[in-house]
Amino acid sequence: MPPGLIASYPHAADRYDEMLAAPGQPRPHWQPFAERLARFPESILGHRADFVRGAIEADGVTYNVYTDPKGTKRPWELDMLPLIVGSEEWEELGSAVAQRARLLNAILADLYGARSLLTEGLLPPALVFGQHGYKWPCQGVLPPAGIWLHSYAVDLARAPDGKWWAIADRTQGPSGAGYALQNRIIVSRTFPDAFRELHVQPLASFFRAIQDSLARLAPHDGEAPLAVLLTPGPYNETYFEHAFLARYLGFPLVEGQDLTVRDDTVYLKTLRGLRRVHAILRRLDDDFCDPLELRADSALGIPGLMGAIRAGRVLMANQLGSGVLESAALLGFLPAICERLLGETLLMPSVATWWCGEEPALEYVLEHLDDLVIKPAFSSMRMEAVFGHELKGDSRRRMIERIVAQPHAYVGQEWVRLSQAPVWNRKLMPRSVGMRVFAAATPDGYTVMPGALGRVAPRAGMEVISMQRGGLSKDTWVRAEAPVVRTSLLKRRLGVIDLVCGGADIPSRVGENLFWMGRYAERCEASARLLRAALVRVSSSDPETELRLSGLLDAARRSGVLPPDEDGKEDPRPLEEALTAALVDADQPGSVAANLRALAYAAGHVKERLSSDNWHALNHLEQLLSRPVATVDQALSALDQVMLSCISLAGFAFDDMTRDEGWRFLILGRRIERLYGLSTLIMRPLAEGVRERERMFEWLLEAANSIVTYRARYRRVPELLPLAHLLVFDGSNPHSVAFQVEALQNELARTARDLGHPYPSLMIDPLARRLADFDLTRFEAEDCELAVRTLRTLLAEAEDAAGNLSEEVHRRFFIHTVRPMHLRRVA
Repeated sequence: MPPGLIASYPHAADRYDEMLAAPGQPRPHWQPFAERLARFPESILGHRADFVRGAIEADGVTYNVYTDPKGTKRPWELDMLPLIVGSEEWEELGSAVAQRARLLNAILADLYGARSLLTEGLLPPALVFGQHGYKWPCQGVLPPAGIWLHSYAVDLARAPDGKWWAIADRTQGPSGAGYALQNRIIVSRTFPDAFRELHVQPLASFFRAIQDSLARLAPHDGEAPLAVLLTPGPYNETYFEHAFLARYLGFPLVEGQDLTVRDDTVYLKTLRGLRRVHAILRRLDDDFCDPLELRADSALGIPGLMGAIRAGRVLMANQLGSGVLESAALLGFLPAICERLLGETLLMPSVATWWCGEEPALEYVLEHLDDLVIKPAFSSMRMEAVFGHELKGDSRRRMIERIVAQPHAYVGQEWVRLSQAPVWNRKLMPRSVGMRVFAAATPDGYTVMPGALGRVAPRAGMEVISMQRGGLSKDTWVRAEAPVVRTSLLKRRLGVIDLVCGGADIPSRVGENLFWMGRYAERCEASARLLRAALVRVSSSDPETELRLSGLLDAARRSGVLPPDEDGKEDPRPLEEALTAALVDADQPGSVAANLRALAYAAGHVKERLSSDNWHALNHLEQLLSRPVATVDQALSALDQVMLSCISLAGFAFDDMTRDEGWRFLILGRRIERLYGLSTLIMRPLAEGVRERERMFEWLLEAANSIVTYRARYRRVPELLPLAHLLVFDGSNPHSVAFQVEALQNELARTARDLGHPYPSLMIDPLARRLADFDLTRFEAEDCELAVRTLRTLLAEAEDAAGNLSEEVHRRFFIHTVRPMHLRRVA
């Protein structure tokens, strides 16, 4: 290792160092990696750190820290240096974690069954029934094969003596395994030679075990079982992981609104209709899963889910009610419970914990406050861990008063001085580390993932590791004694039976969000074109600009790009300021920025279906509109770049996406929006007299993205007849009314055929006939105003047809109404 690197990395005497056994002496299982690291100059390590950051950005790996202004777009923090664990040590850890999972599963079965732990005094009833984690509706439920915990995670910390201790158990919907897999993909590419040389154990078998277990245990009536991954939605802190795992496991990613319960059976609302769900891998906490029986104000769950669980018609992974085990107060009781339920000594000790709900423990905590960490006893409490030695004066007195007032709500834990490992920040620097280790239920017991999510404190001297407080992550390499066979669920060889065309399991919510993504993408582009036409004329020195601008501004108000005049009063702001706000003010309805925000919202709900290039274009758009714009020239420059990004999004939609059912709704949204926007826009000049109308033709062609085509064809100033033909009747112009109508007919016919719905002919076919029957020679008459009025009527019909068609698509494909229930009087 270069002298500069080793000199910058101090070996701590008061804590365990994961890499070094002594100053300058790597531990045996670190030795090969340390030797390779020594051959790299610092500049190469810097380039590799850049590669990691670039890979995270390219893959769109995010983690939502709720207090961070970046919100859902905050990049995942990954240190490029792995945390390495030897094979013998991991074998012991794996056995201990698997035993712990068996123990907790047995505790759940007892708490919701015989309750012998309570009657025998091994657990205080107040600890169980005095918290929100115990769910009474789950009492007496018998899950398939007696498995309550299908997936489990435990946070581990290493003490100065080198022993691992359990800090916390994660039993509801343990997060982190997907991030661990993503870390592996990136870090193994960062150090590919070292990864092969160290015989790092692969992770794919763990996720295959999850797939196989759910498929085997899910209740079914002979049909192929369908498993889904239930997410709270895109604003959850770990939503990226939900989408990533759903893709990797091959499960549809669903939200509560995608599922419905009929006759104690859970169904997925797809574009083809209802499809039975047999297993739910959830990332939603217990409370929110069923508003009928759990938390009534939950908008995230599935009404009636508990009934389906009781009836044995669906498998929940993990079973509802498992959150009771996330109480830190349970840790001190586990050794005795393990002896009672398993007849075994607990292999993985928990950090020493005193629940203040017991008088002796309360006295100990108050007497030894300086040596302890005070934590909430139950996961439902919103409280950060407090180090007793940091409490002084009034803050210490207030903490003691709180503990004495509600002793059952607090625990005191021994302060474990966490081990340290190197991170790269232009040099090697020590940081406190821990691991989150994962286990999954199989028919042969629990299997432990041969790797972990390394968790790193964000700053030196920080002893609490929390991703919500800016923590970093590491890939954890578990070494094998011999070369290993590399497998991946992403590379499994497929057979003919696996071949899929289309998307039979696309949830209706996904189709709806793609539909609105298409509408808002088109609306963004249209509003940007109209705004650019206005700004160009504002900056012009042409004396007729004011005459031409009046109709354009009125069209912008009718289209919603500018706010409408209120009570006949004009906008008091200077025109340049109003137009600039129409570009960047996201709080102004109809502005380009507001439409972009709505587009990003719809796209965020279908993130798992969009390419990284698509996301780059969206992110670039948001970055453009987040910059300050003070002048017309700056606004025009920004609009030019906005248009390029909008064109990129259109290119992705029309050329790069698979033509499945979801894509059809994206295109339907675009076509309906363009039909509506064009019809509204073209009607505006037709309401004016001949001279005023002709002044508006040029900006109309620009806003309709047809000025180049018109000039190439006619090489003269715009006139009514050729303009009407190009923008309304020309089926070869992708920005004409006729083109949208024909495209909608084709897509609606395919959609109706593939999804088994009647073709909505009354919505669009009469308009197509009216367009085909319109006689353009009527514009050659000396008085053509009758033809103009007829054309306006036709465009008004097109505008109405677009609105009605949007409602019909929503009604037919996105709403799954419940069959009416007939009530009869009970005497």
